[in-house]
Amino acid sequence: MRRWLKHCAVAIAAIAIPGGVSAMNYMETPVLAPLVESGELSPVAERLPQRPLVAPMDKTGQTIGRHGGVINTIMAGAKDVRLMVVYGYARLVKFDRDLELVPDILARVDIEDGRSFTMHLRPGHKWSDGKPFTTEDFRYFWEDVANNEFLSPTGPSTILRVESELPKVTIIDATTIRYEWSKPNPAFLPALAGATPLYIYRPSHYLKQFHARYVDETELNERAREQGQRNWAALHNKEDHQYRNQNINLPSLQPWINTTDGPAERFVFVRNPYYHKVDPEGRQLPYIDSVVMNIASGKIIPAKVGTGQSDLQARYLRFDNFTFLKRNEQKSRYSTYLWRIANGSHLTLFPNLNANDPVWRKLLRDVRFRRAISMGIDRFELNQVIYYGLALPSQNTVLPESPLFKEKYQKAWAQFDIAAANRLLDEIGLTGRDDRGVRLLPDGRPLEIIVESTGESTEEADVLELMTDSLALAGVKLLTKPSQREVMRNRIYAGDTIMSISSGLENGVPNADMDPESLAPIHQVHYQWPKWGQYAETMGRMGEAIDMPEAARLADLRQQWYQSTNTADRRKIWHEMLSINAEQVFTIGLISGVLQPIVVRDTLRNVPEKGIYNWDPGAHFGIYEPDSFWFAEETASR
Repeated sequence: MRRWLKHCAVAIAAIAIPGGVSAMNYMETPVLAPLVESGELSPVAERLPQRPLVAPMDKTGQTIGRHGGVINTIMAGAKDVRLMVVYGYARLVKFDRDLELVPDILARVDIEDGRSFTMHLRPGHKWSDGKPFTTEDFRYFWEDVANNEFLSPTGPSTILRVESELPKVTIIDATTIRYEWSKPNPAFLPALAGATPLYIYRPSHYLKQFHARYVDETELNERAREQGQRNWAALHNKEDHQYRNQNINLPSLQPWINTTDGPAERFVFVRNPYYHKVDPEGRQLPYIDSVVMNIASGKIIPAKVGTGQSDLQARYLRFDNFTFLKRNEQKSRYSTYLWRIANGSHLTLFPNLNANDPVWRKLLRDVRFRRAISMGIDRFELNQVIYYGLALPSQNTVLPESPLFKEKYQKAWAQFDIAAANRLLDEIGLTGRDDRGVRLLPDGRPLEIIVESTGESTEEADVLELMTDSLALAGVKLLTKPSQREVMRNRIYAGDTIMSISSGLENGVPNADMDPESLAPIHQVHYQWPKWGQYAETMGRMGEAIDMPEAARLADLRQQWYQSTNTADRRKIWHEMLSINAEQVFTIGLISGVLQPIVVRDTLRNVPEKGIYNWDPGAHFGIYEPDSFWFAEETASR
């Protein structure tokens, strides 16, 4: 993979059209033509930026399509409307299919020493309501939102801080803005491209009506109370959330915009008439007119998909649904693809090194214990019984598709060896057993590991049941405790859990220029060291300071990576961090490379048969440009 800082400039040249994009003959979208004829909407050439982004279909292997049609999909709750922001994947810069950063909403980015980013907007670009998208929207965010004590009490995002230094933000003109620091900020552009992106702009023309700088504060507070909000700041924050996608009045830059004010059983997203992309023949994207998101119980979504009620579905489908889905393909007129899930480990055990229980805390911090548990798991059996041998028995590390992959990371302490596991547990001093054969903790309690889970799938339960049998051979009793996701998270963060199960590294296919933050104790959301992560995030105000040398080394290495602008040095840092995590077994990976069913209507085109299914980077469907998906024949909304 090429270094992403360099690739930005390369990508711009690759999509340029000789003589300028303005020379193209744009084709009006049929569904919008009546609005243009009536004068309610401007012609397409006036709605597009002066230089729209031309979809590089020759490079992605996509075919030029046709306008029209409705994509039906199924979700489990109203909150899932945010996934249309994920799938739509319009970002200032974005990851392409090679997971390299390229310009998208921006025309280009000029980068100097990894610390100065001059961003060039597309002249004439408009929000979904037709209002200009300019650097005023960036100024509004920086001055009136990020640095407003009422709207952002903790100040700008930590991603915008380099060793506590905030950027110097310079508005050069209506389409040019610069963010710069005295030191490199390699996390800046990837954050803009994230599945949950860092938004550094706002639709200022819309939000100013809710801001006390632009409206009388007394009057605004009264309006806020009438709408059930405590003050103007609460009202502003309610109106201003591009990712949640719930405010149907908030202008957008996404390919489809929400028109349904929830709660509802059916959400309708219609095409953005001012979207900034076209195909090589001048058709404004997206091809698809609208997306309908139907709401159903997550438990019955696979059954609904199998009866043909979805045109494009991955969410709420699991590998154990594959046989059923394949059996119904012909009858329900769809195909089932299998994409690789790109987590470092599909399912991972997280020993809580910050557990409150002093006996368990000491034991969990003993590397011999973590290694013993890892070697007491028969990953080959998990793969054969649950995944039909199609997954990869593996620790929680980078996948073979990553240039950073080494087999020793994947196999570290992952061999099934009950004898070795028993020797390590004996060496620790856990030699006493109760009448069931379960080892005893130093205080006499049985060695019963309660693994907390969300209980959202039978897959986790099946995996834990198989592990229970093998670990019993080492005198370890495994118990499971399912609970709601938020309840589980809060218990982990508070130190009330011993161990939990979830997915592993979010990005299992990184290159050296991607942030190794998931390998270091710097975020509370990392279940193996939540209090250390909280301490880092709050700059010492909350949580606990790191008190393990190996974990402290990881935090130091991540800081070194952050300061480096040399790919070779970053690669060395990555490998040391991967090695420490492998040897210390801070997380216990179980299985990786699990296949994700992707159900695609037979008439839907440009959805790749093979792909990676990943949240970040990738945005699930996002890197495969859903705005370029199209139907080979007319489809009606069902």
